[in-house]
Amino acid sequence: MSLVNRSQKIRIKTVSGELKISREYYYCRNCGASEVPLDKMLGIESNSYKMTKKMMVEVSYYAQNQVSFEKAREMINRVFKIDINEETIRKIAEETGRKIFESDTKRAEQTYLNIPQIGMSKNRPGTLYLLTDGASVNTRVEDENGSTWRENKTVMVFTDKDMIKRKDGGHIIVNKEYVPYIGSSDEFKKYVLDLAVRWGYGQVKQMVIIADGATWIRNMCEEIFPDAVQILDLFHLKENIYTYGKHIFNQDASQYTPWAETVIDKIEKGKINEALAFIPETEKLPAGVVNLKTYITNNIEKINYPQYKAKGWFVGSGAIESANKTIVQQRLKRSGMRWSVLGAQAILTLRAKVESRLWYSYFY
Repeated sequence: MSLVNRSQKIRIKTVSGELKISREYYYCRNCGASEVPLDKMLGIESNSYKMTKKMMVEVSYYAQNQVSFEKAREMINRVFKIDINEETIRKIAEETGRKIFESDTKRAEQTYLNIPQIGMSKNRPGTLYLLTDGASVNTRVEDENGSTWRENKTVMVFTDKDMIKRKDGGHIIVNKEYVPYIGSSDEFKKYVLDLAVRWGYGQVKQMVIIADGATWIRNMCEEIFPDAVQILDLFHLKENIYTYGKHIFNQDASQYTPWAETVIDKIEKGKINEALAFIPETEKLPAGVVNLKTYITNNIEKINYPQYKAKGWFVGSGAIESANKTIVQQRLKRSGMRWSVLGAQAILTLRAKVESRLWYSYFY
């Protein structure tokens, strides 16, 4: 056997500067057998984290699954018997989430550019539901008003075939997809449109949008889904009625409760004008209390609940409220947490893929 010694020189950048490392390995000139550094043998010599892609996927999963990177480190150690520091876990997860987000963004922008090509045959029976809402995330960057909070907008879709109706009148949604985005509604609409198209918008006979009445949602949906039915979430409407009632009756439950229930009953029966006449005027309203008459009037075309229920349509946005808790609050809004905007977006993207049951389709 004729052994040849070779030296491999590499450079590694650190916070203290650049380190030059020389590694030796041997190979047989006659038979070609070699003894090489392990990272080269595994094919990960060019990977800055020195781990396989499969292991990076596992690290990313636990980074979004656990309540903190510290807990992710503990879980990875327990499952794989490998100790990876928290900073490395964060970097790997953010890099993985960023790549998926960039891919989703590219597809969403292409869909938005091709709006005229979206087919509108509507020959597929059924109803496509779209729900959207916002939830704030604390970042490390202040805006022009000195606030570090940024709104994450989340959209979810499902169809009537993805729901199981319970005996008590409730529903279980067994199949759905979420897309979160930290940024303006003008950019968010591209992701919303892309998601809807992938789920059959233009092909499914009817599209129903359920939201809380926010102006940005109404304007966005009127632009990209002019043919859809928009429904004001019944839960938010009831909540605003009770909040208004508590204010005008000075928190006296014996007065505001029957009053609120009367207003709600009239609206649910389609007697909108009677409900409006039953609402007393008030000039000054504290923060958090909407002008109820204006709120109902502005959404009068979105509260025909007797008609919606007669068609068997879903009228509540509890599913998107639950999504905000699952995707955003459980991981990104723990005590003391502050994020870079890109880092938060990356983790939200990973969480959305998991909750949409798309993780394996992306990585396996």
